[in-house]
Amino acid sequence: MQLDHVDRHLLDVVQTDFPICTEPYKVIGERIGISEQEVLSRLERLMQQDVIRRLGGVFDSRKLGYKGTLCAIKVPSHRIDEVAEVVNSYIGITHNYLRDYEYNMWFTILAQSPEKVEHILSEIKQKTGINDVINLPSQRFFKVLVNFKVSKR
Repeated sequence: MQLDHVDRHLLDVVQTDFPICTEPYKVIGERIGISEQEVLSRLERLMQQDVIRRLGGVFDSRKLGYKGTLCAIKVPSHRIDEVAEVVNSYIGITHNYLRDYEYNMWFTILAQSPEKVEHILSEIKQKTGINDVINLPSQRFFKVLVNFKVSKR
């Protein structure tokens, strides 16, 4: 896949300087010298090409009062899809992935309180019939910010 200088500049802007306003794509276009429609078309193409996986805000959930935790569950291999569907049905599940380990499904929960996290876990256990779930709430927070400079300026 080929990225031209406009694509590269666009990717830099959406990662580090996305405008918070009513017409952000118009403002981005003005900054990099293209129309709002071209910004939208390029972003759509970059998403279709899997250059961009997600475009959206990232909020500090702790400052908003939310609690997060990492969980692991032992899922029989023949039930992976079924259990993933149950886990993924909760709006607070932000990640869910498989690992080659005894506890093979790992997921994160973000909820309004530790009690809500426990409620979600209780429901997952009840709906799946699997009680072997580990809840690993964070003890200390380390934030990693990654921006990929793609322009050649």
